Amino acid sequence: MILGATAAAGASYVSARNAILGGIQDQTMLKLRDQVAAYLPTVSLPPTQATLDAFAAALKSSGALVVYHGRHSTTGMSVDDVPAALRQAVATSTNIMFERVDDHGFPLFFVGIPVQAGNEPSGLEVYAMVPLNQQQEAIDELARRAWLYAALTLPVAVAVALLAARQVLRPVRALNTAASQLGRGRLDVRLRVKGSDELAQLVTTFNNTAAELERTVGTLRAMEADARRFVADVSHELRTPLAAMNAVTDVLDEDAGQLPADTAVAARLVSAETKRLTRLVQDLIEISRFDAGRAELRREDLDVGAAVAGSLAARGWAPGAGIVTDLPPDVTAALDRRRLDIVVANLVGNALRHGAPPVEVTLRAEGGDVVLTVTDHGPGIPDAVLPTVFDRFTKADTARARSEGSGLGLSIARENARLHGGDIVAANTGTGARFELRLPREAW
Repeated sequence: MILGATAAAGASYVSARNAILGGIQDQTMLKLRDQVAAYLPTVSLPPTQATLDAFAAALKSSGALVVYHGRHSTTGMSVDDVPAALRQAVATSTNIMFERVDDHGFPLFFVGIPVQAGNEPSGLEVYAMVPLNQQQEAIDELARRAWLYAALTLPVAVAVALLAARQVLRPVRALNTAASQLGRGRLDVRLRVKGSDELAQLVTTFNNTAAELERTVGTLRAMEADARRFVADVSHELRTPLAAMNAVTDVLDEDAGQLPADTAVAARLVSAETKRLTRLVQDLIEISRFDAGRAELRREDLDVGAAVAGSLAARGWAPGAGIVTDLPPDVTAALDRRRLDIVVANLVGNALRHGAPPVEVTLRAEGGDVVLTVTDHGPGIPDAVLPTVFDRFTKADTARARSEGSGLGLSIARENARLHGGDIVAANTGTGARFELRLPREAW
């Protein structure tokens, strides 16, 4: 709009300027042509100096200069005043010629007429000069008015442009804000539809999309909640029969030596599978607590090195039997002892099952964190498994569908670490696998 107003002012100025100059040019050329045509019959060729002077005197109102083969009238305008380019053009043409010049800031308009005697050139050339001071002043005043009107129009144009832009951008901004809220999980966000233009159609489409997304996500969340509730219910229901089965298998283990060979093998197999099923159920119950948001921390000030050593000793993983420890004393942190024990048991147990000795367990304080590193010297973690090693039911050896572990241990370990505000990362060392547990020493 601003450019349009400026362009309109400029176009008006150019049009008026051309009209003013065109008017004076046409008037001057027509007047001089008519005067020359009226006086020419009285001129005898070749003219004498007196004839040239008389011709110029007859054209006195135009201040004309009459030239004939190098001679010129002695009254009025001087031959040196006429631009050389105009004289050359008139000498080689049969048409009226003109030229505008600027003489030290004063605009002048020159006209040159090659006089014809019948259909033949007479050799006479008539020149006239008109000052354009008044016209230039009129043009300058017109320019000032044009720029003044443009300047006065500019604020109005800016205000109208801003208002129009605001009317267009406001719904776009609202749509962008709503889309951001939708991306952050606010699935109930909706926009009010105004009008029936393209933006209104876009808002309608957005609202329909958001409604469908809310419905779909709601359905998926309900299904996920049902699945979690089902797993939790089944796990809890299995605890009672599993407790009875474990009691029976303990008796069978004690009496296995007195049973026939085939029966003893079967009894030990049932005992092992029952223990494995018990661990799986316990892991599923623990996972269901995390999913339901019911996992709680019971922090206490711990000597982390002593707590880790106690976890290893409780499982018979004494240093020297394939395990090397570096657990300096006085590394303290506010942690949940039971959950730290679960993490240590999973990391070290995983290293013993899938790696090779020695399994190195080291502890260090680093800034505001405690860092526990478990490193084995086995084959390491396959590259295809490494990105998902903490996912549920992930197993390093996919060819073995059944193994001693449940596939939930590392996932539970990471959930416990994150519950503390820390994390676990896994990497290959080239000679084995390394798991690094990092926990803040103080509660967040």
